[in-house]
Amino acid sequence: MSEQHTNTAASQRGRVWFEALVAGGSPVAGLPDSVQAADIELAGRAARVIAVLPDPANRFPRARNGEVGLLEGWNVARAVSEAVKADADREDKRTLIAVVDVRSQAYGRREEAFGIHLALAAAGAAYANARQQGHPVVALIVGKAMSGGFLAHGYQANRLIALNDPKVLVHAMYQAAAARITLRTVEELEKLAATVAPMAYDIGNYAKLGLLWKLLDVEQADAPTADDLSQVRQTLTAAVADILSSPRDLSCRLGAETRAASARVRQLLRAQWA
Repeated sequence: MSEQHTNTAASQRGRVWFEALVAGGSPVAGLPDSVQAADIELAGRAARVIAVLPDPANRFPRARNGEVGLLEGWNVARAVSEAVKADADREDKRTLIAVVDVRSQAYGRREEAFGIHLALAAAGAAYANARQQGHPVVALIVGKAMSGGFLAHGYQANRLIALNDPKVLVHAMYQAAAARITLRTVEELEKLAATVAPMAYDIGNYAKLGLLWKLLDVEQADAPTADDLSQVRQTLTAAVADILSSPRDLSCRLGAETRAASARVRQLLRAQWA
């Protein structure tokens, strides 16, 4: 059994931040309880905020604690794609904001049998298509951003913003699973993480990889104050302005010193394929 199912406590942080950001907005109808979206105005521009949320009544038990499963993948794709279609003839494409607090993808036999890989691929592809069609896409990481859940919901954003908080974790795999695969103990992995940033889970080490656009200090990550919400809105607005004045690809993630080798490899490959 994977780690996310041995710990059944579902984080409500994604719901708290989603509801705070969309207060007074227009909810998108027809979505399941585990996927919520609403249209708002952000600094004079239209925006759609999307979140994957825990749903204890989810028909798929493996997706009850904030995991991205079949329903979640397809419906995130729907919420994004409908916005893209609606704005096809508009110059000022609406901003898409992914509020990220996802434990992982949903692990289960039914999920595998019914094609969870297709559902999550559809969500990731929808965000990528929106970005390429001119929609500013921003991911706000307020909790966990784990594994395939993050790849499907948030990772394709033009800009990644995260709260600087101990409960904000980013990684491809939970520690218990990583320990089994690498034939190490969790304690041994934690020692490695102290010196090897990609092995760490905390957001501080993730920031060293150069993937984040901003790391925000807030007073109350679990229950944002008015000042916290104002700071986040201002940062989202600044991110949109930065996106609109930049290429729509993800090259901005290669600027950190720790990613110099990756940037060099890409440069050489482009030269060879030209």
